[in-house]
Amino acid sequence: MEVLLHQIDAFADAPFSGNPAAVMPLLSWLPDALLQQLAEENNLAETAFYTSALPPDAGAAPDNSPAFHLRWFTPTTEVDLCGHGTLAAAAQILDDMHPGADRVHFYTRSGWLRVDRDRDDLVLDLPSAASVEIDVHEDIPQALAKALGVRPLRAYAGVDVVLMVTSEHEVREANPNFSEFPEIHRGAILTAAGEEADFVSRFFAPGQGIPEDPVTGSAHAQLMPLWSRELGRNTLSARQLSARGGALRCTLSGDRVRLAGRCRRYLDGVIRLAD
Repeated sequence: MEVLLHQIDAFADAPFSGNPAAVMPLLSWLPDALLQQLAEENNLAETAFYTSALPPDAGAAPDNSPAFHLRWFTPTTEVDLCGHGTLAAAAQILDDMHPGADRVHFYTRSGWLRVDRDRDDLVLDLPSAASVEIDVHEDIPQALAKALGVRPLRAYAGVDVVLMVTSEHEVREANPNFSEFPEIHRGAILTAAGEEADFVSRFFAPGQGIPEDPVTGSAHAQLMPLWSRELGRNTLSARQLSARGGALRCTLSGDRVRLAGRCRRYLDGVIRLAD
């Protein structure tokens, strides 16, 4: 059996930037154990698998644009939402399979997601993720602050734990000690107001097999409502300060967050699965 593999850098504003995702189109679903092995072998933060066959519970696609069933795997587990893997899958589909289309829909564990083409950008539409402010002196924020070597001003709990600090410098210079990370639901976001971008962040999820993620679309679905309220605007620029770095243009619209960025294709290949 041969399976196509595309590696695409999402939210990339320069070569060798953004977040690399493996995109693997399938004619039909392979066993979950094999999908996990492929993701482990790819050894990227996420591998995005998709098929054109929608599951019975998907219902009708929201419009007549191309629609696919999409799943995401880290090297260790399947996840509920992955922004950069979705953007990368959309880039491959719109370039290779539907070059005349300007929109693609995906049915996922997080419901229907949409990606639109906007000239050179792709715009990912995600559900916003709520946060509740918590005391920075509680056990989890304190343990994370110690593991990251930071002094948070505020802390929030949601899909991820958010630590807000005083400056971009503090975000950039944080030196995580993953052996001291507490057990949390998914990941930790470190964020501050930016110097050139409106806000900056880093994302850590060692429990999900991702010590530090280069650019995390789903984290911005949680960050955008916080920073929109903080800065009083619904459209903001963001930069993730990983070693690779990446840029996003974020818009909050009701209970949705739209994340715009560019994709750069790195490689196309074929994986051969022998018995």
